[in-house]
Amino acid sequence: MKEIAALARKGLEELLDAAKLERGDLLVVGCSSSEIMGGVIGKASDMDAAKAVLDGILPLLRERGIRLAAQCCEHLNRALIVERETADAFGLTRVNVVPQKKAGGSFATNAWAAFERPCAVERVQAAAGMDVGDTLIGMHLRPVAVPVRTSVTTIGGAHVTYARTRLKFVGGERAVYDPELL
Repeated sequence: MKEIAALARKGLEELLDAAKLERGDLLVVGCSSSEIMGGVIGKASDMDAAKAVLDGILPLLRERGIRLAAQCCEHLNRALIVERETADAFGLTRVNVVPQKKAGGSFATNAWAAFERPCAVERVQAAAGMDVGDTLIGMHLRPVAVPVRTSVTTIGGAHVTYARTRLKFVGGERAVYDPELL
């Protein structure tokens, strides 16, 4: 479990460096503990593996002031677990559900336990994301997602992908763009 936590933290550090997130920004994380443990997504949820990922990333996010949205599984329509303060700050639509190991997934269930005032929300538009085990976080990213390559491509048996987002380009061929915002 220590290796899982260390890999999750390392991958997230590299994503945060590339994504240039600011304090208060939102990061979505989807995590299949089944895939981490070598199983099939949704079939072998493992609370310890999910907790290891959360233990690896949550301290870093808190240190940098980045808000976490923990994606639930498809049985909860990929709702997200966030701090109540985050829901209020972003004007997110709350839904009434408490994630469980088999309905929401181990990662969201661990996030619920770790947060001070957890709540579930229907959707977010995060500035960046980390997808452990191909959980399909894309629906919760801002419109222009850009892949980020890190040195951590797997955690246990799970494939890991990362994305940042950028502002849309407007103005056509004569426009000039701010390189700091790319």
